[in-house]
Amino acid sequence: MSLLSMYIRYNFAKGDRKRDAGLTTPDDVKRFDSISYGTDRKWQILDVYRPKDIEGKLPVIVSVHGGGWVYGTKEVYQYYCMSLAQRGFAVINFNYRLAPEHKYPAQIEDTNSVIRWIFANADTYGLDTDNIFAVGDSAGGHLLSVYATMLNDKAYADHYHIDTPQDFRFNAIALNCGVYRQDIPESRKVAGLLNDLLPKGWNKEDIEYLNSYDKIKPGYPPVYLMSANGDFLKSQVDVLVPELEKNDVPYVAKIYGDENNVLHHVFHVNMKLKDAALCNDEECAFFRKHLLNKS
Repeated sequence: MSLLSMYIRYNFAKGDRKRDAGLTTPDDVKRFDSISYGTDRKWQILDVYRPKDIEGKLPVIVSVHGGGWVYGTKEVYQYYCMSLAQRGFAVINFNYRLAPEHKYPAQIEDTNSVIRWIFANADTYGLDTDNIFAVGDSAGGHLLSVYATMLNDKAYADHYHIDTPQDFRFNAIALNCGVYRQDIPESRKVAGLLNDLLPKGWNKEDIEYLNSYDKIKPGYPPVYLMSANGDFLKSQVDVLVPELEKNDVPYVAKIYGDENNVLHHVFHVNMKLKDAALCNDEECAFFRKHLLNKS
């Protein structure tokens, strides 16, 4: 493991504990914890959160957490995900196998397994499989953008040897402070992590498949594309917008914060910030616009 990955694991964990200090499970959320979706009992587990006062099947939000591909668990995303559930969704908050112990594309394989789990368990947990959305931030934004591309491009999925569910795609996705192109200056801050992420022997063509921005085609799901004025990856918004426009993909692009209010990378997962509540309200409103069978 690189020194950078060790630094991230230690310092991100310290920061997340401080961020979430004092938070508890909201009284209006029902949670189902540590459900297996695969054979690895440490990493292939998920939580389901639902609003207590709503019965029946609910639209689903899948959360793909960030952490530089080497850090993160459902525990450090639980309060953010439960806040999304409070907005009227069933939320899937899952662990995926982390690098460097598990090389790419293990993280994509796990995301695919979670989607298959949703279809297999929809009746048990009240999941509306006609309305499945997803959010991903930072490295999770990268993973989600890649997976959404696979669902829209079988050849891209075949390159990864991943069997995606037939005829499934997200109704819409939110990409938050993510990285979609690896070869621009801002991305070089995370480039050192690629040695921990990628399998040995990957060639230039393989590494090019890490980029999702230039693989977008018509039929890609509608995107809420977000960053912040103090986010070191905010230029990635400008990477993705031309590709969305070129392929007629509906989108909203927004940079949060202003000169009197500097917001930083993945600010939206901090439940103590009013700006996080605003962002998450707006993303959920975007999802509601893309519900099927709306009453």
